[in-house]
Amino acid sequence: MARYELKLPKMGESVAEATITNWLKQVGDSIAADEAVLEIATDKVDSEVPSEVSGTLVEQLFQKDDLVQVGQTIAIIETAGDAPAAAPVAEVAAAVATIEQTVSVAKDLVTAPDFKSSDRFYSPLVKNIAKTEGVSLAELDMISGSGKDNRVTKDDLLKFIENRKSAPQAPAVAPQVAAAPVVSAVSEAPKAVPVSVNGADEIVEMDRMRKLISGYMVASVQTSAHVQSFIEVDVTNIVKWRDKVKTAFEKREGEKLTFTPIFMEAVAKALKDFPMMNISVDGDYIIKKKNINLGMAAALPNGNLIVPVIKNADQLNLVGMAKAVNDLGNRAKAGKLKPDDTQGGTYTVTNVGTFGSVFGTPIINQPQVGILALGAIRKVPAVIETPEGDFIGIRQKMFLSHSYDHRVVDGALGGSFVKRVADYLEAFDVNRDF
Repeated sequence: MARYELKLPKMGESVAEATITNWLKQVGDSIAADEAVLEIATDKVDSEVPSEVSGTLVEQLFQKDDLVQVGQTIAIIETAGDAPAAAPVAEVAAAVATIEQTVSVAKDLVTAPDFKSSDRFYSPLVKNIAKTEGVSLAELDMISGSGKDNRVTKDDLLKFIENRKSAPQAPAVAPQVAAAPVVSAVSEAPKAVPVSVNGADEIVEMDRMRKLISGYMVASVQTSAHVQSFIEVDVTNIVKWRDKVKTAFEKREGEKLTFTPIFMEAVAKALKDFPMMNISVDGDYIIKKKNINLGMAAALPNGNLIVPVIKNADQLNLVGMAKAVNDLGNRAKAGKLKPDDTQGGTYTVTNVGTFGSVFGTPIINQPQVGILALGAIRKVPAVIETPEGDFIGIRQKMFLSHSYDHRVVDGALGGSFVKRVADYLEAFDVNRDF
């Protein structure tokens, strides 16, 4: 018999880890090639990990809710066939060297927190002390800073380290050769389950996705100073043009033409005109993004929302934009988005008009600084200016609601940006080809 190591596969350039949400196979179960062994979650996307071989699951190296790094062995599968012959001494030495290098890298990772993943600002001195003393980012984020804006000072960190050294130490355990589960440095206290007072109320625990969304929304409101600007847009020409070409578009391109790619096209143009809306914030620093990657809110099968990203949206024509919008939207509905599909967004658009809302005040998708809500398109009476005078007519209008981070975006920029989007939509060429 031979033993096969099932590793966490690479799932995208920006995805380095995943959480195990469910084991589909238990120890002793038979597994066919390409059959799913477990389910994992990365950020908001759930997916399955299949086996490349047939055999029997003999060991699970991680448990449910454990965090696993890409490339780590997560299970052992015993396959039919002879066990491999003993490795030559040179191969053993090479394997030992590899393990030693892995341990060294692991130590570096433990003592070198990824400060970019934190919303808090840490000075270079605090970062160096944390690396030297092996203080994790989770521990740093727990420290209540005494500096300006609750920043962690050198004295705060040294006091934390001193208290940690004086705390009772857990008994030492023998090191394991197999990859150990990555656990949080801070254990959450068990939360009490609410009790129905009258016995008639139903108590339902949030699913993992809703817990994530809840955390993101609260963190965003606590991080950014949200301000909104609203503008009404006459999209009569766009509605008429789409009605005229949508059948031919679908026949030629094999894609439905919705309003979303038309709006996305205008947003991408406006972001090129106002690059300071295409930024993110890291502490006291502003990061100007080179690429324009538009996030678009889409529905998941369970009713939750997710934000897949259209990469380099400003480089797409209308056909390319329509294909990208439809592809991401369809895969979101089918639950087939890949982890990398939700990474790298620089600005987000959400269509609240889908649910009949005239306008909304969306919450910023961190670490971005702006999000645009598209309201429902409605027929309304409007004043029409002509050389012969003003008239009342029926027009197709909608509201654009722009939420932006007032820490770095002032009213002039936030208002000018959404006005530019409106200008592009109202100047839409009804004679254009698709």
